[in-house]
Amino acid sequence: MLKSKTFVKKTRAGGVMKVVREHYLRDDIWCGSEVCTECKDGAPVLQQDARVESDLCAYPHYLIPDTNVVLHQVATWKMVSRSLRQTFIEREQGESINDRNDRAIRVAAKWYTEHLNKAPSVGELKVVLLTNDRANRDKAEQNGLLAYRCEEYIKSLTGNPELVDRLALTSDDQNEITGSKLLFPEHLPLSRIQAGIKSGTFLQGTFRASRDNYLEATVFVQREGDDSTEVLLQGLQNLNRAVHQDVVAVELFPKEQWVAPSSVVLQDDRPSDKETEEEEAEKKPTGRVVGIIKRNWRPFCGMLNQSQIKEATRHLFTPADRRIPRIRIETRQASTLVGQRIIVAIDGWPRNSRYPNGHFVRNLGGAGDKDTETEVLLLEHDVPHQPFSQAVLSFLPKMPWGITEEDLKVRADLRHLCVCSVDPPGCTDIDDALHCRELENGNLEVGVHIADVSHFIRPGNALDQEAASRGTTVYLCGKRIDMVPELLSSNLCSLRSNVERLAFSCIWEMNHKAEILNTRFTKSIINSKASLTYAEAQMRIDDASMNDDITKSLRGLNTLAKILKGQRIAKGALTLSSPEVRFHMDSETHDPIDLQTKELKDTNSMVEEFMLLANISVAQKIYEEFSECALLRKHPAPPPSNYDILIKAAKSRELEIRIDSAKALADSLNEAVLEDFPYFNTLLRILATRCMMQAVYFCSGMDSDFHHYGLASPIYTHFTSPIRRYSDIIVHRLLAVAINADSTYPDLMDKHKQSSLCNNLNYRHKMAQYAQRASVAFHTQLFFKNKGILNEEGFILFVRKNAIIILIPKFGLEGTVFFENNDKPGPRLNFDSEVGPTLTVEDQHTFHIFDRVKVTISLDASNIQHQKIRMALVEPVIPGVSVALPEPEPEAKKLKLDR
Repeated sequence: MLKSKTFVKKTRAGGVMKVVREHYLRDDIWCGSEVCTECKDGAPVLQQDARVESDLCAYPHYLIPDTNVVLHQVATWKMVSRSLRQTFIEREQGESINDRNDRAIRVAAKWYTEHLNKAPSVGELKVVLLTNDRANRDKAEQNGLLAYRCEEYIKSLTGNPELVDRLALTSDDQNEITGSKLLFPEHLPLSRIQAGIKSGTFLQGTFRASRDNYLEATVFVQREGDDSTEVLLQGLQNLNRAVHQDVVAVELFPKEQWVAPSSVVLQDDRPSDKETEEEEAEKKPTGRVVGIIKRNWRPFCGMLNQSQIKEATRHLFTPADRRIPRIRIETRQASTLVGQRIIVAIDGWPRNSRYPNGHFVRNLGGAGDKDTETEVLLLEHDVPHQPFSQAVLSFLPKMPWGITEEDLKVRADLRHLCVCSVDPPGCTDIDDALHCRELENGNLEVGVHIADVSHFIRPGNALDQEAASRGTTVYLCGKRIDMVPELLSSNLCSLRSNVERLAFSCIWEMNHKAEILNTRFTKSIINSKASLTYAEAQMRIDDASMNDDITKSLRGLNTLAKILKGQRIAKGALTLSSPEVRFHMDSETHDPIDLQTKELKDTNSMVEEFMLLANISVAQKIYEEFSECALLRKHPAPPPSNYDILIKAAKSRELEIRIDSAKALADSLNEAVLEDFPYFNTLLRILATRCMMQAVYFCSGMDSDFHHYGLASPIYTHFTSPIRRYSDIIVHRLLAVAINADSTYPDLMDKHKQSSLCNNLNYRHKMAQYAQRASVAFHTQLFFKNKGILNEEGFILFVRKNAIIILIPKFGLEGTVFFENNDKPGPRLNFDSEVGPTLTVEDQHTFHIFDRVKVTISLDASNIQHQKIRMALVEPVIPGVSVALPEPEPEAKKLKLDR
């Protein structure tokens, strides 16, 4: 059915224009009720006996919530609604949009009531309108409709009392549970904020709370181009109710009021007399939050702190993320929820409340339970981990699958080549394989063969959209969250040995100096001859008695890789260090039983060199063909101030670090060696890693700086891991179009859409890294849970005003030794930020970066939500500060425990 409305409009030129607005109204949408005999609905969704235990509506009923109820109480409702063309209404003269929407909902409720009353079996069935708008409710009752407030109805549900906890607080509720004293300045209205930003009075940026100090935050302000700055905020009033990741407006203080970031590490949010001490470090632009432009609140995981007041319903919730403030909620289930991981949503943060107000959403399970904690870290890091939907799975190839005649016509048949893969143990999603053989002309042919995932995932379908949304596979300890369904990741795309697989190959002709003479790209078919671990490949290379084709290929690759690495380092590529750990799991309980730092072999470097070379070669090709829409990856050079701590640390050992270029840095790191301290250079490289910027994806048509600082390469991309990175799928599609192996599509050539995709990929990649670190931290806690107190040697990585941060090389573990405790007076501390920095304790010992120390390591489980590895100083011995070594258990007791 077509309805139209005609009116005239005056144009800028003074003419008159006739405007016709048409509404096409469907008349085939059913009401969805089982009692209806008119609509001929084959699959009704509204039951005839729609009854719940309610002391307000004891009869069967259907609910129609108004727009505001749905928006503000989304955690409470899972609702199905249907409407027919008879419910369409035009907006009347002088009627606001909100009033028109309210009237439309009343018309829909009235239509439903009258429509269902025609059914012979309607019985007691009624339609109930839920609205918190008094005027809307009054008008509904005048029209003979049943209407209640949302809270009134939810509280009447005697069979589901827990739903009351899920009600979002209204502004009236929030005022009721806070004090009258104003604790925070008022937020400016948006109109004043926008005018202030335009005039330069205010700056707009993203609020980033500190993990170490709840009284400190920074606001990241992105200016035009790549220029950006950070504004420091200190003190609750200057933070002014902003929550981590909110977009805020800040006002800069005059330069004389700027301060330095605090070097104090606050262990919780209890007051400390150290909080406001003047810092000696370099002062930063400092300011205060004057308004909120956009709230980025999400549901937060955490635990309930039950009130000590008997039968209290108001309690504090402590989020798992230390950057999020505690949240005050109302719940009648406190005794049930204590010790559980729960999700809470924020409703608002009034000026007169120390904490924001919120409501309970759902219970995840017992704290400390491995499955619950994994769910928490996935939710907290926004990792999509739901099972793949049927819509996604419907685009998978039908089994059994095999190579077709068509594949053989359009692909290079490389099944005869001695291709093999080299991966970590237990790897099932094998992205890449390699080969090396001597050609008749005496040169070498080297091939990198990558799983052809883009053959199976076609642009724009549900499978493609899901992979683009997930962005990356996430590897946790003992668990993998796949970017694509397992049929692809571990089977059809995985380049397993002795099966035919589709690949995208990058093949070079090289001389024995590893100089590239020719490069070609082709879609191919391969049959890997071996799936090796790094250790197995290394053993073949080292075993002189082995001379089969696979081993000869590996030796050729290894020799070339060493030359390639030398060439890269000569150009200024950085060799940094970051301690990685490997857990050995119990085969039955899957708990960690051993923890070791990963040992890297020549074969690790061998594979890495050829992956880097393939990525660079492909980057050059796709940029050459598509200068405006190539998906590339860059690593920005850090600002000089990032290196301050590295330069000071080297200077304390009378060594110089040069930072005027990546090559200068690489050369000075290579020269920074102390004969009596072999681990010193590794520590320096670990510290240098912390100075680096994050590498990011970008679209070539939206940027001018392509340089990859860490690799010393003018151009770079990701091509070699399409099973686990969506960026590589896009790069495969670009390369396929460039060599006429596939057709293009509009989004691939749209630089704005490519840029938007890159933003999501950068976000997903960053969150995956954080989730992986959180998983390592949790399993480290599990490992130390039953170890008692261990005594280990470590090195100081950072010196703070009240603490030293220690690295334990044996476990790749970092921990903090605090020299003060809020519960008792601490030792005398003298912090010097200029030299080193250094920390002198009790005038007896001065700690410097990289000093060797001995500490005890134990698990502090006193706070079940924030369990932490606790370290205490053993050596150097400082009376009243150091702890004694734990005494070994008596042998008799040990034997008794073993039995």
